Amino acid sequence: MTDFRFIPITPHPLLSPYVAKIHVFESSGRLPTKEKKLIVPNANFKLTLTYRNGIEARIGDKTFIQIENKLSLTGLIDSPVILDPQEDAQTGTIIIEFNPLGAYRLFHFSYTEVKNQIVELGDLIGSRAEELQSQLAEASALDLKLQLLQNFLIKQLEKTAADLIYDYCINRILNSKGLLTVTQLEKETGYSSRWLHNKFSEHLGTGPKNLSEIVRFKQFYQAFSTGANYQSLKEQIYHHYHDQSHFIRAFKRFTGTTPTDLQNSMNELATKHYTS
Repeated sequence: MTDFRFIPITPHPLLSPYVAKIHVFESSGRLPTKEKKLIVPNANFKLTLTYRNGIEARIGDKTFIQIENKLSLTGLIDSPVILDPQEDAQTGTIIIEFNPLGAYRLFHFSYTEVKNQIVELGDLIGSRAEELQSQLAEASALDLKLQLLQNFLIKQLEKTAADLIYDYCINRILNSKGLLTVTQLEKETGYSSRWLHNKFSEHLGTGPKNLSEIVRFKQFYQAFSTGANYQSLKEQIYHHYHDQSHFIRAFKRFTGTTPTDLQNSMNELATKHYTS
């Protein structure tokens, strides 16, 4: 039977406001056939270094290969991802997840172009990524790889300034657990919904309404992943969704299945990823 685990890593204090989490994924091989291999959207961007073996990810009808010793950036995802090691062999991957405040402070490109995409970092930022990849390949120890990655991100952070209006909107959405409406943001900021949508598209790759929907669903899937069954969540659901069918539509959109079907299936990868 395949063994796999997510090992949590504490981010550097300078990165902690922008990094949701860092973990190392280790697997002894491909995951069991019955395992759903499902990764559910959580509103985070991901910088990935697969230092042993490769990772194959399917988003919708597209398949992406994260090649060994290459850095990849995953844009904002709003659909389920199916994940598995590329070869049936030992796998090791470092995953740095940036919260919605983080990515625009660290990298500069069109975020709409990477939405629901996994792109090699070298294709986005050029020689800086190539130089870092060479250093990472030469570093034999995992601790050194983590140090190199975080030092690189700290230097990237020094090159940018905060966008205060955008940051305010993100914090309001996160603190409201996705319940804040675009109309409320308009009133609070004095900016139109069109201006806000353009600002979010620039820094995030999607609009505030879509982000709110992901954040709203995230809290329920978090509870679902830690063992809460659908029946026990029903009362909370009605505080955040119009009715049961509204919630079921959101569940199918972000997981590709129904609560009952997912609860009755083997889905250890999603559980460990969400709770690590």
